[in-house]
Amino acid sequence: MGGGEGKRLFPLTKTRCKPAVPVGGKYRLVDIAISNCIHSGFNRIYLLTQYHTRSLHRHVRDTYNFDHFGGGFVEVLSAELVCGQNQTWYEGTADAVRKNLSYFLLGDNDLVLILAGDQLYRMDFMRMVDDHLESGADVTVAAKLVPSWKICNFGAIELDGNLRITGFVEKPNGAAEVRRLHISPAIARRHGLPLPPNDPHCLASMGDYIFRFGALREALSGSENDFGKEVIPRLLRDGVNLHAHLFDDYWEDIGTIRSFFDANIALTDIVPPFDFFNGERPIFTTPRYLPASKVNGCSLEQVVLADGCSMDGASQHRCVIGPCSVIRRGARLENVLVMGNDFFDGRHGCGDVPCGIGENCYIANAILDKNVRIGNGVRLSPEGKGNGYVNCECIVVDGIVCVPKGATLPDGFVL
Repeated sequence: MGGGEGKRLFPLTKTRCKPAVPVGGKYRLVDIAISNCIHSGFNRIYLLTQYHTRSLHRHVRDTYNFDHFGGGFVEVLSAELVCGQNQTWYEGTADAVRKNLSYFLLGDNDLVLILAGDQLYRMDFMRMVDDHLESGADVTVAAKLVPSWKICNFGAIELDGNLRITGFVEKPNGAAEVRRLHISPAIARRHGLPLPPNDPHCLASMGDYIFRFGALREALSGSENDFGKEVIPRLLRDGVNLHAHLFDDYWEDIGTIRSFFDANIALTDIVPPFDFFNGERPIFTTPRYLPASKVNGCSLEQVVLADGCSMDGASQHRCVIGPCSVIRRGARLENVLVMGNDFFDGRHGCGDVPCGIGENCYIANAILDKNVRIGNGVRLSPEGKGNGYVNCECIVVDGIVCVPKGATLPDGFVL
């Protein structure tokens, strides 16, 4: 699922859809969900999108070419207006699936796995399928234990002792309601959930669902547009058999600039919470066939460095550096995500400012999108700037300086 505008990730979604946003130095968000599917043995995958899909199409085409004899595919289904049908774009997650049901040539007892496209996690979906089949449920919802103060950002799940879902509240608000949703220590112990003492937790929906196809078709026979807000609560009222699959590993919803930034910078930790260095279940992406990076006289501390980069006399602390990045002498970066460039030539195209980061720059707590041109002596920091502060092409969001894709900052620019 990647059909939303991605407003919470703007300006990173200004010219691309959310699943196409770069992450972890060399990947795209969509690679996480697709890689999890492939490792789980699922190779018939549809991506539902509607905004700025060109780069996603290109990425999927260049990356996921399955054996024709295996019957696998990854296909992008963009919203389309069909003659004789309701002429609207996707109105929500459920509506996106409803508008594409005709593509899924399945029997009533076949299973459909519906995944969110903006999460960082590693999950074996076959375990979720096994739980679904064992419980005899019509619908299974993946659930993760989160501190109660975070539950306002998610759908909250209430369970009985057998993991049957008895209640669902989308983004609960108010202390009394949140207290009511605290998971009981007895249920946590029964199912092996590590519930910290004296620290109330709730069960959050991860936005991942398994439907028996017949149940999915019935669930979408109404006019509800969103699974979490409308469909799941209505199914509960109708007495449909819903169960939870408990997931107990790293999972981060990275749908906001702050969560996206924090998740990327956390990759530079000595022992990161999410480890791309996993030989058994790697994350796949486009093979770029780039040369090794070249680093001359630099100071690098906790840096994730992609291929094809060129650095000369720069200093970096807790940074993620994307492919083909150029960082020049005297530049100092602290807590910065650099998405890199689409080409090698440091002066690609016209203009006085070459691609990359110029000499003697200072950049802190920032995201530099692809193909940016940062002149010499530029200083970027969100310190002292409120949310939404804009100067030139830069914007401060959630305490992070965001420099949009292709932006140019002249020599001496200060934010």
